[in-house]
Amino acid sequence: MTAHHDFETAERTRLRKKVLWRISPFVGLMYLVNYLDRTNLSFAAPAGMKTDLGLTAAGFGLASGVFFLGYLLLEVPSNLALHRVGARRWLARILVSWGVVASVMAFVPNAPWLYALRLLLGMAEAGFVPGVLLYLTYWFPKKDRVRAMSLFLVAIPLTSVIGAPVASALIQYGHDLIPGLSGWRFMILMTGVPAVVLGLICWFYLTDKPADAKWLTSHEKQILIAELEREQEAGDRSHKVRDALLQPKVWLLGLIYFGVLYGMYSIGFFLPTIIADFREQYGVRFSTLQVGLLTMIPYGVAALGMILWARHSDAKNEVVRHVAIPAAVGGLGIVAAMYAGGPVLAMVGITIGTTGILASMSPFWGMPTRLLTGAAAAGGIALVNSLGNASGFVGPYLTGWLSDLTGSQRGGMWIVLVFLFLSAIISILMFRSRFDERANAKDTAAVEETVN
Repeated sequence: MTAHHDFETAERTRLRKKVLWRISPFVGLMYLVNYLDRTNLSFAAPAGMKTDLGLTAAGFGLASGVFFLGYLLLEVPSNLALHRVGARRWLARILVSWGVVASVMAFVPNAPWLYALRLLLGMAEAGFVPGVLLYLTYWFPKKDRVRAMSLFLVAIPLTSVIGAPVASALIQYGHDLIPGLSGWRFMILMTGVPAVVLGLICWFYLTDKPADAKWLTSHEKQILIAELEREQEAGDRSHKVRDALLQPKVWLLGLIYFGVLYGMYSIGFFLPTIIADFREQYGVRFSTLQVGLLTMIPYGVAALGMILWARHSDAKNEVVRHVAIPAAVGGLGIVAAMYAGGPVLAMVGITIGTTGILASMSPFWGMPTRLLTGAAAAGGIALVNSLGNASGFVGPYLTGWLSDLTGSQRGGMWIVLVFLFLSAIISILMFRSRFDERANAKDTAAVEETVN
């Protein structure tokens, strides 16, 4: 009996790894390209874009944030469409459309055109992140989901680890490679191309559901489908879109995510500018390429922190504290960085803050995906993501406005701290008992009985 159980456990472990490494790295690569196209303005701004287009800090914040108005407008409809037509087709469509718009943005003549194309870019990208998160629920049981999501979401810091020096190099060495095109415009043009290429690959590479996977054996399909169906049947979770959209807890999850993303976007869009401002604060001057390389440091540490924290969350089968603790630590780290006595201490604070903020994201997505299934998951995940990403408009604009008003980044970072603490408090007070998962052994036993 013990030998048989050990064989079953080893078989499931092999299956989970097989599915994990087939799906997560590819969708993570898609997100890396997505996030670079979404945030490439942060590298373009100190490299001449603000001067060429006449942007103030508030205007830059508006250009960064208006993307999310288009994004929010189509988020829920896009995710419902993915649930109906299949992830492979819909994600391919999203990738190609945003890649085209992102490249066209290189030719904007003035600020109003930049605002318009950023709005259109948001509409093109709508549904990508919640679509992939929904797609992962089709493949991963809840006890494996946080780790799978971390390999997708780790693209956020990796965009800066990989994308920062690439974007900076394209700016520095791409000047006039195309006659009349400045370095920042060349960078924006080139960073849109990979999305189109990945969209074409996506059409042939992704598989919509386990039942359609030619790369799984019949027995592997049976094991995976049985476990996923068992989880869908368990508990009192909603399956209807209307029920999900009206659930107060779904809206509270959106508020938690708003706070987390407020911190992420405020740091993400302004970090290169913060580092460039070390010249005035500490008398240290960096080139565009050096700013890009320094941006790698906090995000490189954050990438490792995300993966390790997600593994710890899955190992403990707990998500709430794994959201609250790093969110609170992240807020403290960011504010501490603003009062550091030198550039080294400032970078330490920024690194702690960035790692905390990003480490909270994968466990967070373990919460709505445990609460909702089916079409309700499509609508609910999109709603939570929409509410959270509203901070993508508010955060950069408010941070830029406060910077213009005070001549310092400190006021904006205090707002980041407030929202991150709010997210941590709501997580603990409202969701600790709801997501206390100690019944997985019983669920797994039931699945084994179904399969065997």
